Amino acid sequence: MATGRTHRPATRSRGIPEATVARLPLYLRALTALSERSVPTVSSEELAAAAGVNSAKLRKDFSYLGSYGTRGVGYDVEYLVYQISRELGLTQDWPVVIVGIGNLGAALAGYGGFASRGFRVAALIDADPAMTGKPVAGIPVQHSDDLEKIIDEDGVSIGVIATPAGVAQQVCDRLVAAGVTSILNFAPTVLSVPDGVDVRKVDLSIELQILAFHEQRKAGEEAGAENGPETGTETGAPTAPPAARTGSSSRKGPDGDVPAVMPA
Repeated sequence: MATGRTHRPATRSRGIPEATVARLPLYLRALTALSERSVPTVSSEELAAAAGVNSAKLRKDFSYLGSYGTRGVGYDVEYLVYQISRELGLTQDWPVVIVGIGNLGAALAGYGGFASRGFRVAALIDADPAMTGKPVAGIPVQHSDDLEKIIDEDGVSIGVIATPAGVAQQVCDRLVAAGVTSILNFAPTVLSVPDGVDVRKVDLSIELQILAFHEQRKAGEEAGAENGPETGTETGAPTAPPAARTGSSSRKGPDGDVPAVMPA
């Protein structure tokens, strides 16, 4: 099996749009579920519904892969699983290092989805000497002083940062200097990287804040519906929910009636 440094996914050279690339894992997840149930074929409508997209968008996405299905039959599930896996680079081994083995880093280390999707956790790295040698998810933690050596010996091209925000950029710089060209960032900060390095950011607090925004909006709409259009502003806008009108610090952020920012 090839290792991460020897091949790169062909999506950019084939001209596949980034939006399509972002949807390929959704299709693969739905297809894998069908494969596990021994479903041989699937229509574009059925697969689109399972992936949460519309069927026209799905057919357009698959056209970039050169897969058009068979009229009256649909798509061959096993072939699509292979085709999308190959396009995403999941038919080879991708060694990954996780830097920062706190609660989140330890949880990521134990995530079973890595191995089943072509990613091998090659090393767990932490700056705390007390963590060195301690097994987490069956893998001994190594000290950050050995970061560059580990990346070189294992041919690592993907790094996961789960450190506090204050040291994330420093860790990122070391990863890049050592040859890592793709980074998954869980630290609550924006990383600066040179051209040729891809960064994907996962910020749980931001996602929760977005959900809180929608919850507040729904609460305002419900209050407006209950009280009638006259209870809002002169334009008939719904009144703010009670928690926002009281000025409670738990519901009022620095920019007005929005949820207070969740601490990182």
